[in-house]
Amino acid sequence: MSQHVPQNAAASGDADAIASANLASNEERPTKPAMLRGFRRCCPNCGRGQLFDGYLKVNKTCAVCGQELYHHRADDGPAYLTILIVGHLMAPLIHIVFTQFRPDPWVMATGFTIFCVALSLYLLPRLKGVVVAIQWARRMHGFGAPA
Repeated sequence: MSQHVPQNAAASGDADAIASANLASNEERPTKPAMLRGFRRCCPNCGRGQLFDGYLKVNKTCAVCGQELYHHRADDGPAYLTILIVGHLMAPLIHIVFTQFRPDPWVMATGFTIFCVALSLYLLPRLKGVVVAIQWARRMHGFGAPA
């Protein structure tokens, strides 16, 4: 799978020219690298630009490569995935802590509440980045090739 990048752009390493050539291409976009870039909260196209402007607001375009990002339709997917992951991690941990250590209920509730909120706040923007990256890689919701 080769990219159709103009020789002068590849030689100079010009990110804008390389990204423009990549956008015009109808080649398959690899999903796994895009997901990893999204998890790092970076542009799924180039991996260098910031995906978010703030905590969860997706930039309209990537400042490095110019990829349009406003097409995304993440909606409730990242929140659902965050609840799913945090819940599946917390349930066995609560059981193990309770059966092994028998802490006071207020200590256990306080500790797990703080851990649950912190983990949720950490995961939510990263999972939103993954969802946006999957949509970009699969050319969903307007991320497709120009007509």
